[in-house]
This record gives sequence, C-alpha cells and structure tokens, in this order.
Amino acid sequence: MPLRAFDLPRRHGTALLTIAFSTNDNDKHSHSKQESSVPLPQSPSLTSRPLVAALLLAFLAPALAQDDAGDTVVISASRSNIEVEKAPQTAVVIKRDDIARQLTLSSNSSDVLSNILPSYTPSRGKMNGSGETLRGRTPLILIDGVPQSNPVRPTGREAHTIDYAMVDRIEIIQGPNAVNGLGATGGTINIITRRPEKGTLNQNIDVQVTAPTTHVDGDTLNYKTNYRLDGRLDQLDYLFAVGYEDQGLYLDGKGRAIGVDVTQGDLMDSRSYDVLAKLGYRPDDKQKLQFSVNRYRIKSKAGYVGVAGNRELNIPSTSREGTPPGTPAWNDVWTSSVSYNHYDLAGMELSAMVFNQEFVGLFGADNSATFQDARIAPRGTLFDQSRAVASKYGSKVGLTKTGLLDGRLKLTAGFDTLFDKGKQDMYGTGRTFVPESKYSNLSLFVQGEYQLLDKLTLHAGVRRENADLKVDTYRTLAAYNNTLVQGGKIKFNETLLNAGLVLTPVRDVTVYTSYSEGFGLPDIGRTLRSINTPGQSISSLRALEPILTKGVELGTRVRKGAWELDAAYYRSDSDFGTRVVSVNGLFSMAREKTRLEGYDASATYRFSKAQRAGLAYAYTKGRYDSNGDGSLDARLDGLNVAPNRVIANWNADWNDKLSSFIQVQHAFSQNFDDPAKRFSGYTLADATASYKLRHGALRVGVSNLFDQNYITYYSQSALVEPTRYFAGRGRTVTLGYALKF
Repeated sequence: MPLRAFDLPRRHGTALLTIAFSTNDNDKHSHSKQESSVPLPQSPSLTSRPLVAALLLAFLAPALAQDDAGDTVVISASRSNIEVEKAPQTAVVIKRDDIARQLTLSSNSSDVLSNILPSYTPSRGKMNGSGETLRGRTPLILIDGVPQSNPVRPTGREAHTIDYAMVDRIEIIQGPNAVNGLGATGGTINIITRRPEKGTLNQNIDVQVTAPTTHVDGDTLNYKTNYRLDGRLDQLDYLFAVGYEDQGLYLDGKGRAIGVDVTQGDLMDSRSYDVLAKLGYRPDDKQKLQFSVNRYRIKSKAGYVGVAGNRELNIPSTSREGTPPGTPAWNDVWTSSVSYNHYDLAGMELSAMVFNQEFVGLFGADNSATFQDARIAPRGTLFDQSRAVASKYGSKVGLTKTGLLDGRLKLTAGFDTLFDKGKQDMYGTGRTFVPESKYSNLSLFVQGEYQLLDKLTLHAGVRRENADLKVDTYRTLAAYNNTLVQGGKIKFNETLLNAGLVLTPVRDVTVYTSYSEGFGLPDIGRTLRSINTPGQSISSLRALEPILTKGVELGTRVRKGAWELDAAYYRSDSDFGTRVVSVNGLFSMAREKTRLEGYDASATYRFSKAQRAGLAYAYTKGRYDSNGDGSLDARLDGLNVAPNRVIANWNADWNDKLSSFIQVQHAFSQNFDDPAKRFSGYTLADATASYKLRHGALRVGVSNLFDQNYITYYSQSALVEPTRYFAGRGRTVTLGYALKF
C-alpha cells in the first residue's frame, strides 16, 4: 500500500541539548513506496544551526582534568609496522568503539568512513560506491591485508564485502602509496577483523532495530543481529561470528520513499549476512599460524521500482511497490587467508601470508541502449543485466630487522604476488560485456627507517612492479557494432619510490614531509567494453596504460597535555590519470592529466578521561586537462572529488553506566564547470547514548537528528539523471542491546 508522510515537531535546540551524546573513546589499541511532486525545501539558516550548536557544546563544556596517555598504535598496512605518531604521512586508526558508535547510526560501511574522515566522499547510501574517494582518488581497500578492490574490473562494490560488526579497527594511510601494491592511488584502508578475547569461552550477542520517525511499519524497519563465539586456549585461539541484517524502505526528511537504484544495486530493501571464522595456533611464544575465512552476501529483496524525480523542480526520485525485471542485484564475496608470523627468526621478524578472494557482483536488469541487440529482441524491449566476476590469489612476505647500524636502522624487505582473473558478462543473455582478463604480478620491495639524528628520522623505500595483463579476443556488444577486438598481452614494469622525513624539533611537536608514488590500473573493463573501431588490438590501446600518481605531503602533529592537533597539506599529480564520466547512465573513463591538492586539519581536546571534543576539516581541490594542451583548465566534479567538509563531535562518560556522543558534519556548497552540477551543501547531526545494565548494555542512536531534507552530494554533483536524483535518509532511531556471557 502507498506510504503516507507524517511530520514530527522539530524542537531543534532542545533535541540537541537532551539527546546529543555517545560513549567515550577507548584509547587501548591492539598492536598487532510513494510518488511525490512536493519539492524539497531549502533552508540555509536551518542547516547552520546544528554546526554552531555542536561547536558550542564541544568547546564550552566544563574543563576538568587533563592528560590521558594512550598506548602505542601501529599501522600494519605500512608493511613495516610504523607507529602512527612517527609516520611520514597522515595515518588514522578508527577504533572499535568509534566503529560501534557509527554502526548505531548506520550499518552502511561507507557512512562509517565518511562520518569520521572528512576527506572521504559522503556516502551514496547505495550498494554501488563508485565516486567515493579518499582525497579525491581511489583507495585500496584491504581486509586483514587481503585486497578487496578489483583493479582489473572495478565495480564500485569494494566497500561492501564485510559487515563492520566483525571489525576490530580500521587503519588508513592517506595519500598515494604502493607499499601494498596495485590500487592505492588515494590511500590504503586496511580493515582489521576482530580477535579472540581473553578467556576460554566468550559469547557475545547484539541485536538492534532501526525505524524512521515519520512513518513506522514493517516495510520501513531495519533489523540487525550479530553473534560471536571466541576464546583463547594454551596454544589455540578461535573465533566464530555470524551476522544478519534485513533492511527496509528508506524515507527522506519529508517521509517520502527514497528512490531505489535497481540497476546499480541498493542497500535499502535488502538482506545480508556475514560469517567470519578464525583459528590461530601458537607452537611457542615466538610463532603464530592463523587461518581466516569471511563470507559476505547482500541481495536486494526486489520489492520496489524507482520513480523519476525532477531536478529543475527539486523533486527527488522516489519508489513505489513493484517487482523489478530480472534477478535482484547482489554481492557475494569470499575472503580467505593463511598467515604465519615468527617474531624472532635469527633476530628478525617474519610475516608471510597467502590469500584468496572470490567476488561476484550482479547488477540489476535494465533496457538501456547499451544492452539492445535487434538480433535478440526489438530495440527498447531487451532487459539484461551485467555480472562482474573476479578471482584473485596471491602472497605477501616481509622480513624485518631492527637494531642495525648501532640501533639506528630498521629494514624491511619482501615480495608480493598477485594473480587476478576477472570478466563481466551479460547475465540474462550470456553475451560478453568485458572479456576475461588475467593480471599477474610479482613485486619486490625494500623499506627502511633510519635515525639520522636524535630528533630526525628518514623513511625511504623502493618497490619494483613486474606485471602483465592478458586479454582474450572478443566481440563487443551490438551497441558498439559487434566489433572484433584482437586479444593480447601488455606488460607493466614500474619502479616506485617513497621517501619521508620526520622531525621532532621540540617535545610534543612533530613535523613530517613525504614523497610517495602510487600505481594503479585504469578501469580496464570500461575501456574494453566500449571499443567500436574495427582493427583494434589490446596492445595498441594507450588507454590501458597504468596510472602513476606522485604525491607530496607536509604536516605536523602536536600532542600537548589534553590537546591533539594535526594539520597537513598534500598534492598528488598524475600525468596520465583517470577521470570518471557518465555516458548515457553508464560510467566511463577519461585518461587525462589530473591534480588533487588540499589540506586536512583536526583538533581534539580532552576535558578529562571522561570527556573529549573534536573538530576536523578537509579541503580538496581537483583539476584536469580537458583538451590535452597540458594545462589544468577544468574542475573535477562530484564523481571524482569530495566536497569540503567539517566534522565536530563530543564524547562523554557521565558515570560508570551512562555515556553519550554527538557529531555534526557540514558539507560546504560548491560549483562545478557543468552548471547543472551545483552542490548546495547541507548540515547533519547525529547522536547516540549507551547505558550499562546489570546484564548487558542498552544503546540508542538518532541519525539525522533534525530530519533534514537534502539531496545527496552524489546526486547533486555527479550525475544529471532524473531516476538518480536521490534524497538523503531522514531521521531514524536505532535501539540496540548487547550482551556478553
């Protein structure tokens, strides 16, 4: 039945003061269906209130005691276990408590990242995250070091391969780098899964339900539950976890059904599950062998079809009940690995891993012009859908020696292998969309850390990529003239450098600078599927040349008493980079000279061990060469760069039972070269509170506290499509309960 919109009274000031809370941060770190013609209202004065209120709350709260020393935090994604405070690049660790708070507000993994990192593009809220970047470029996403990104055939689904309830922490290295191989032109996001806790048998169960505040029924509710069993024995440790989520229809700030993205895939109206299993064996205190496997699947329930909006009239896309054609979109991912660590192998530390990832992503059915073939059905009547398949396996081996040259030098050397096979076919008709491609890689690397002076450390490394790409002979679709393309092999051999200096001129102050090179492939699939000129061969396509990104950064860290201050300026250049463009609703790649530059800044103040306030800001500017004359004459749009954003938050532990959190983020308005793509900006506020019971803990979260009506950044700044003019999600309330036994 059609949905009705129910508006709640909006008492902005009161709601902010009485609900705006969340749990205090834990500083302990591990080493190791309705159409509508009503336009959305625009209210600039309203959107500024939450930001001002959050700043007042965060920085005018009563100052109590100071100083809370945290443990050493190490970035394993650096391959040489660099401490965060000593890294020559901006490095961030999102801890378990931070993740838990964000999951109370949204189970969308992209929301978790964008709510914490202002340099990460605001989430699209869909299964497909194409256009979500880190500092304006694509990040390499890993799970326990296993690459989730599919460089041969990117799908935009890389952020949805695990339930974040399975995650212990997230390590982020911002800026281009090649220490983990292919794909980190924007940085590295390493997702570390949970470890067994102390005790021989631990059980944890967590349940939560989410509902909008404008219209609540069975169609709009979200249900999520997780169960975990783990323990540590004399030589063995184990973990088994399972999660399930059933998501209902999303509503915007006016109570209207948000438009469903049938083709690209949607998170709303979907079901997902995740199963994680880990087994560790320690023959002695110097060695550990670990087996790990994670299975994640999300699939649309296919209960709604989209209704086009109207950009000129500011009417967002909506949804109505109905059954879309074809098979519902889904993601199906297996990630497995075996790792071995020896912490004293002839005075060195050995880290070795072999891994495998199997990925299948099905897109929804569409009768787009690209899929038409008069030999199969009359034009305009053929519904088909594409399926991306990727299989990769490889290894990572590193050997670290400390204490060299009178204790001044730390050296890490090793090698990586990667064998990646992928294709994209038409699921309904069996036609080839992107031919099978095989990527093989062997990389050797050396990374060093040398203490030049007592207060000055040099970081430097070199990595040699030896790779080749083999593509089978194939024919393109009828939309591209059934062109025969001769297969072949392309070699990629690159030497990539990085260097950095970290200076501590005075106590509690660190200054760092770095130069780093990133290595990536263009979206090979988008290039191969659109060839329409006879006589083309794989070896002659310049568009398949690798992406080399050179990044520089200058930053500082201050840790003085209760204050933590960070600031960094960065720039990354690519002489033959990539720019995502949309052609007839399908993404394509343009190869052009590009430059991204900007700065990040953050400040955190601890009023006491129980209260902390923070403020973070990111500014990014991206330009490209639109006519090939070498001049950066055009601005990158929202498919390629994030808006400038500021995020404020306040954590408080009121007593040993009650804790609270509030966050407010503001995305600044922005203009682009295409006048149809203008981002008007918006402000969102969220809050959570947690209360410890005699048995377990109860929590509540309110997302989009003031029920703001807004169009997502992606819909305003990236695509000009009436069917994808999506509104953001309105206010929701989440009630959760967790029990350990």
